[in-house]
Amino acid sequence: MALDKRPSKELTERLVVTKEGKRLGFVKDITFETRSGELIHLVIASPTTHALTLNLEKDKSGNVLIPYSAILAVGDFVVVSEEDMK
Repeated sequence: MALDKRPSKELTERLVVTKEGKRLGFVKDITFETRSGELIHLVIASPTTHALTLNLEKDKSGNVLIPYSAILAVGDFVVVSEEDMK
């Protein structure tokens, strides 16, 4: 999925919601493959109860990870597809 190029700091602290409008938390960081630059995950801070019930992957620190491929849109908040997170 091609999104407009933006500095990563523009995404941090944005609210992440599903396309159905359910809140998941806020973007804390972004993980990427260092050799290719491919974006891998959004790291979520303060995950909501709904985010925790989705059984998403977590990093070593216990932060919830949302696959980059699940992102549908980026604006005032980040919209993701629940179906693409599983």
